[in-house]
Amino acid sequence: MQKIQRGEKKKTIQFSSQLDGHLLLSLSTPSPPLGLPQRPPRPSAAAKSHPTPSPLNYSTYKAAPPPPTRETAMTSALRRKAAEMASTAAAASSQGCISWALRQRGLGGGGARAVPVLPRRRFCVSAAAGAGFDNENREYVIVGGGNAAGYAARTFVEHGMADGRLCIVSKEAYPPYERPALTKGYLFPPDKKPARLPGFHTCVGSGGQRQTAEWYKENGIEVLYEDPVVAFDGKTHTLKTSSGKILKYGSLIISTGCEASRLPAKIGGNLPGVHYIRDVADADSLVSSLGKAKKIVVIGGGYIGMEVAAAACGWNLDTTIIFPEDHIMPRLFTPSLAKKYEELYQQNGVKFIKGALIDKLEAGSDGRVSSAVLEDGSVVEADTVIVGIGARPVIGPFEAVGVNTKVGGIEVDSLFRTSIPGIFAIGDVAAFPLKMYDRMTRVEHVDHARKSAHHCVEALLTSHTKPYDYLPYFYSRVFEYEGSSRKIWWQFYGDNGTLAKQLKWEALNQRLLPSGLTLEFSLLPQLAKSQPVVDKAKLKSATSVEDALEIARSSLHSGSSV
Repeated sequence: MQKIQRGEKKKTIQFSSQLDGHLLLSLSTPSPPLGLPQRPPRPSAAAKSHPTPSPLNYSTYKAAPPPPTRETAMTSALRRKAAEMASTAAAASSQGCISWALRQRGLGGGGARAVPVLPRRRFCVSAAAGAGFDNENREYVIVGGGNAAGYAARTFVEHGMADGRLCIVSKEAYPPYERPALTKGYLFPPDKKPARLPGFHTCVGSGGQRQTAEWYKENGIEVLYEDPVVAFDGKTHTLKTSSGKILKYGSLIISTGCEASRLPAKIGGNLPGVHYIRDVADADSLVSSLGKAKKIVVIGGGYIGMEVAAAACGWNLDTTIIFPEDHIMPRLFTPSLAKKYEELYQQNGVKFIKGALIDKLEAGSDGRVSSAVLEDGSVVEADTVIVGIGARPVIGPFEAVGVNTKVGGIEVDSLFRTSIPGIFAIGDVAAFPLKMYDRMTRVEHVDHARKSAHHCVEALLTSHTKPYDYLPYFYSRVFEYEGSSRKIWWQFYGDNGTLAKQLKWEALNQRLLPSGLTLEFSLLPQLAKSQPVVDKAKLKSATSVEDALEIARSSLHSGSSV
């Protein structure tokens, strides 16, 4: 590991970076007591597709939505007027499906006028065709109420195609929210400013408006809560929910996401005190257990396991992570990077048991989990167990739409269209063509959920036919609770799924890029996309991170790529 002295006090900050295959990492581990910089410099235009994460102020998550303004009140009045005009037009027209847009001219009495909008590519469901169905909005229906649904709803609103047309059917009790918060800020102790709704409803995670239940009402979007779809009929364009409601749709967007993989009940996977985390109810249950716990075991060394373990450190709990691989985050981290990340956890008191498999979870006299028994017979005591062993796509009743058997999920094309006209799939559940690597894949990450939702709705509502060209992007942020001595976040650009094919891509080993460099956040996505050949010897001889970045940047202009 090369050390670089910085600043008058000559604090030693270790930098390393990993350029393996298609994978680029930016990891920030500021030395205490400096902490995480308040805000990195604004990235250039080239980096805006993957904005630099800024430190989260979880106290702001409790802020109430802004009070109604005069403009909001006038908008509601305009909608009522629009409904009256649409009703009048429908009675006078035999064509049905007439769209109107209201344009307000001024706030002080200029009035509003109705302007016909040219029809867009969509299915129309007339009132007569919808008679006897349980949803009022039938033109567009989104099944699923997660991240992707929230961002899809925003795109419908941006196109003026949500009011009276869009219905969201969700199993959740809340409007769509930014799910990553559940394994980060939501798990902080009560005295360390945990995240809570309505603070992290979509689309605050990308700097957008907080879409509360009131936002959906104001925009004329019908939302059916706690009523998942259990049956689907593509011939009649109908859905059936768990409560027995029959819903009609014109165009259907499947956004059912994933569910947590579970340990079998026969080995204790359902014991009290064993937790899986996927929604707010799961997170609430875990927070309750953490408040009483003394020793916790985290099963799994991936995203969920590492983020939950970091949050548990805020509770000062005895924490052990158990996983079968040789190092944490094996799908993303190389051994050298994993080692450095593990050291950061060990500094916070976290213990690791590697290469181990769970034989069973045992219950104590009170019926709650009391220990984890490994296959080698060793026993790890625990009064709370969190299982983070992956997730699987929620296909539900939509198997007939077409499932990709290799990667799982509902197969779609580059516009998120399924094999059935008028039916789309987005987010975690979608198996889509990853253009830059020429293969089908699924991506379980919020960045893809947001972008796939926008791309799909754009294709549905307009003549937009540009294929989805996604650069895989992953990030995590840990130890961000109030009082933490070291806050850490990192970003990955690219994909390590085709490492075996790489012959010319050189690696810069054991160099960790510090956060906050504008050049870094604009350069890494470019490198991941173009995959240039980088001179490894020059990189190793670089005396600063800035020099290393400049060497990598110059490789973009050499004309040589993988």
